[in-house]
Amino acid sequence: MVANTIPDISLNDGTTIPQLGFGVFQIEPKDTAAAVTTALEAGYRHIDTAEMYGNEAEVGEAVRMSGLDRGAVYVTSKLSNAFHRPDDARRAFDSTLAALKMDYIDLFLIHWPLPTLYDGDYVSTWKTLEEFQRDGRARSIGVSNFQGPHLERLADEANVVPAVNQIEAHPYFTNDEVRAYGRAHNILTEAWSPIAQGKVLDDPTVVDLAEQLGRTPAQVVLRWHVQRGDIIFPKSTTPKRIEENTKIFDFELDDAAMERITGLNQGEAGRQGPNPDTFAYLPD
Repeated sequence: MVANTIPDISLNDGTTIPQLGFGVFQIEPKDTAAAVTTALEAGYRHIDTAEMYGNEAEVGEAVRMSGLDRGAVYVTSKLSNAFHRPDDARRAFDSTLAALKMDYIDLFLIHWPLPTLYDGDYVSTWKTLEEFQRDGRARSIGVSNFQGPHLERLADEANVVPAVNQIEAHPYFTNDEVRAYGRAHNILTEAWSPIAQGKVLDDPTVVDLAEQLGRTPAQVVLRWHVQRGDIIFPKSTTPKRIEENTKIFDFELDDAAMERITGLNQGEAGRQGPNPDTFAYLPD
């Protein structure tokens, strides 16, 4: 039996990140501080938010109220799609720090590449994030929803390799091509929607494995992600589930179980969210 402690993973810039975090996507601002407080009390030390979620201020409030040292909590946020032009990105980053009431952020990401907007120029956006890392206000920088060709272009035209790429990944959409690019270039994968918004939890394969192991379906799927080496941040506002989701480090899936879950992959048909090659949403 292995210990049920959340491991830290090394990033390519020399920093580390907790492999399990708590996501606040689609948590209403009025509910965010309480949810993050519950997560921190359950042992989470990694919170993932974004400008477009509208709840950065509440995340910062919960971290301050926790009594934990700022350095003990890993905080990620992301650049809004509305602010890709360099001067806009600089103002937006200032606003993120102000909302969180923090003088630095552990990880700052470009939320979407938006290749059909801004003349397809996400490189100048990325170079602006490089500034934030140089001045110490972003300890690490990365991207979200970038495909292989997007990452290849950054490799050709920019100076810093993203520390992470946060992408949709779950048993119905394993996204292995993008993950393989990350592995080859020392870019860690963060998997958003790790349980496919709950859709995989009723899958007969997952249910069967959960029954065999005496675990919940969510724990089995989250364990699959961990053994693939990815970083995850399941979202819940239910205290029992928030705590259950941390209990995935004291058991292991054997190779056969891993293969059964990976075999659920439906390719592009299993994608739950937008395709990054065409997604062009701009918030009002």
